[in-house]
Amino acid sequence: MRALHTADWHIGQTLNGWSREAEHAAFLAAIGTLLEAEEIDLLLIAGDVFDNTNPSGESQRMLYTALADFKRRRPNLTIIMSGGNHDPALRLEAPADLIKGFDIHAVGTVQRTDGKIDIDSHLIAVLAPDGTPAAYVLAVPFLRAADLTGLTFSDSENGLSVVEAARVFYADLTKAAEARIGDLPLIATSHLHCIGGMESEGAERRILIGGAHAVPPDIFPPRIDYVALGHLHGPQYLDGGRVRYSGSCFPLSASEIRYNHGVTILDINGREITTTHRDIPWPAPVLRLPKAGTTTLDGLAAALAELDNTAPVDLRPLVYVELEAEDAASVVMGKAEDLLRAAPVRPAGIRIHRPVQDGETHTPAPTVSLKETDPETLFCKAFEAQNGFAPEERHLAAFRDVAGGI
Repeated sequence: MRALHTADWHIGQTLNGWSREAEHAAFLAAIGTLLEAEEIDLLLIAGDVFDNTNPSGESQRMLYTALADFKRRRPNLTIIMSGGNHDPALRLEAPADLIKGFDIHAVGTVQRTDGKIDIDSHLIAVLAPDGTPAAYVLAVPFLRAADLTGLTFSDSENGLSVVEAARVFYADLTKAAEARIGDLPLIATSHLHCIGGMESEGAERRILIGGAHAVPPDIFPPRIDYVALGHLHGPQYLDGGRVRYSGSCFPLSASEIRYNHGVTILDINGREITTTHRDIPWPAPVLRLPKAGTTTLDGLAAALAELDNTAPVDLRPLVYVELEAEDAASVVMGKAEDLLRAAPVRPAGIRIHRPVQDGETHTPAPTVSLKETDPETLFCKAFEAQNGFAPEERHLAAFRDVAGGI
């Protein structure tokens, strides 16, 4: 049996106002091709299918169109989606009764009956061609504080910490599963931050189980043969490879440009599971100009001139720019925006860096009484602190025009 583990699609994401719909469409088409080429039997989507809890109709259509394409390509494919912290949990589950008939399973919330975990809602059999179970999946969504019995955030001796409560949760769930599965492979999905996992900046919300920042990978009992995780966007292994983040679909922020985005292929032979990372090319370039450090406006113009201008608008490079403050920040920003507007790119962000002066320190400025200074002096000090050089006459003239009208 072969499985494909993916997560953190974030369908519906925009970046600096730019839609990423065309990129998501290309990524999902690549997933469909891979499912067919690799003869995949089980697709695991470990959370953050959508980018927000109120996905648009277009985003929902994109998801279900992709799932239909996957099933056309692999009619016997089992698909299991578990919710992430970005997902609308109940909306993800809304069509569950319908799509279950196509062997597509959506688990957005933790289900309990009489206070006990409803194992039937979380334990999903993956069938062999003869119709008998070949493996089982424990589909676990992003856990909220209310999902963890006994959790307390106080110093009470009667309550459990987040880590302890999470460990009890997975122990109880695994024990309930063991009573049904015999010695068949057991795979779990989850969406959280494990200690030791490397996170990126800008796209991953630091909001996890009960508000805790991270939990150790040993909260997953040894009986679970593989844990398919979502939430951290860089592909990475934990716990000797048993616990794995497949990573996000493509860069969702500037810090993710360094990642090898893709999916994880699982080869399942009994309870022995081996994994292989498969790169999926980015549908559109995501660039930092320059690759390191900062550049000037002239350097930016030269870099932009080298870019391919044949791509459709919605697949043009997304560009993050790091500029030196050659002039007032507002002036540099305006000129950079003009350059980007004329180039075949989608601007993702511009940052202006003020050069650090020799001997400069970041000690707090002394308090000055307003009676001992004047607005123009304060403007000059603020301008130089922001830009690294004293205001020129044109800057002073502009300030005086504004000040004179107040």
